[in-house]
Amino acid sequence: MHEIKLKRVYELIAKGDGFRILIDRLWPRGLSKEKGHIDLWLKAIAPSAALRKWFNHEPGKWQEFVEKYHEELEQSDAVNEIIKLIKKHKNVTLLYAAGDTQHNNAIVLEGFLQKKLPN
Repeated sequence: MHEIKLKRVYELIAKGDGFRILIDRLWPRGLSKEKGHIDLWLKAIAPSAALRKWFNHEPGKWQEFVEKYHEELEQSDAVNEIIKLIKKHKNVTLLYAAGDTQHNNAIVLEGFLQKKLPN
């Protein structure tokens, strides 16, 4: 069994975080590498620059963003990489920088991965 958690990269690290993966294309503003406690920065799993800019964290575009990001994920080799990491570490925290905790790429990615991983 695997556990995937979501957390803003600016939150304090916790023992239960497990393997911490930054899933944003851009490094978080104002965060040093030491303070981030990031085990892996997997830029390739993030939405494309064009999709990220189009979405612009506008809740009205959320459903379309989810669909477009799913399409990108279906074509991404990084999905296999992150699935291998989840199977290896069992306890993984996906880190993101967005201030909106309800409409962000981590939520979409976590749902996508749950469908791809065996129970």
